[in-house]
Amino acid sequence: MRPIGEITRGTTGHNRLRRADRWIAAVHGGLLRSADRPLVVDLGYGASHTTTSELFTRLRRVCPSVEVVGVEIDPARVAGAKPYERAGLSFALGGFELPVSRPPLLIRAFNVLRQYGEAEAWDHWATLGTKVAPGGVIVEGTCSEVGHRAVWAGLDATGPRTLTFSARFGGFDRPSDLAERLPKTLIHRNVPGEPVHAFLRDFDHAWAVNAPLGAYGFRQRWIATARTLAGTWPVAPAPPLGGRSRWRLGELTLPWAALAPDAAGRPR
Repeated sequence: MRPIGEITRGTTGHNRLRRADRWIAAVHGGLLRSADRPLVVDLGYGASHTTTSELFTRLRRVCPSVEVVGVEIDPARVAGAKPYERAGLSFALGGFELPVSRPPLLIRAFNVLRQYGEAEAWDHWATLGTKVAPGGVIVEGTCSEVGHRAVWAGLDATGPRTLTFSARFGGFDRPSDLAERLPKTLIHRNVPGEPVHAFLRDFDHAWAVNAPLGAYGFRQRWIATARTLAGTWPVAPAPPLGGRSRWRLGELTLPWAALAPDAAGRPR
């Protein structure tokens, strides 16, 4: 059977997904440790094995029994990754059908859905929801070429649950610069009248209001910005998704429902 999906550009690089990997380990490390044989799929890892291998190394620190499978739709990319396999880490040819031996507890899919339309992106989210193990999660997002700006959605089998904004301090002028990294299901919704547009507007305003704290560094300004936003938006207030421990890393997480296109979270 032909793999489901289309070949991506394949752009990748060392530490490009470090911010997302750190979040996955912190937020979902307990989930992985709770399983006897936790399986993680890295879907669409690109032209190099690098980011999959890095994910494996990082997750092994929090869950020594985790297994990671990198899935790619391009046979040449899979062939190039095979020499880097080792115990617990493997690479397979495939797409959204996920050619693995058992349902994964976690699926990471980064920079995969950019080439699809909004409706197609929703369909692929739904497909992945049928593939994940009961209680499992999907982390789907987009990042810049060097990973200094990223936005990702956290999903379960029923659909999106959270949206996380993450940026390297000094890697942006204002928070709305992250708009270009919104998931495909939201990126065209960044227009007046849509919740995500209102949030980014308020994010920029809170960043400007807290400009004086920039004298103490970007980190203090970001933390203060998160606190300001929490007065009007349901910013995650405590670990593992929020609070100072996450904000100090340049992260901000909200419930998906706060930014969804409509009450159901689907296109109108």
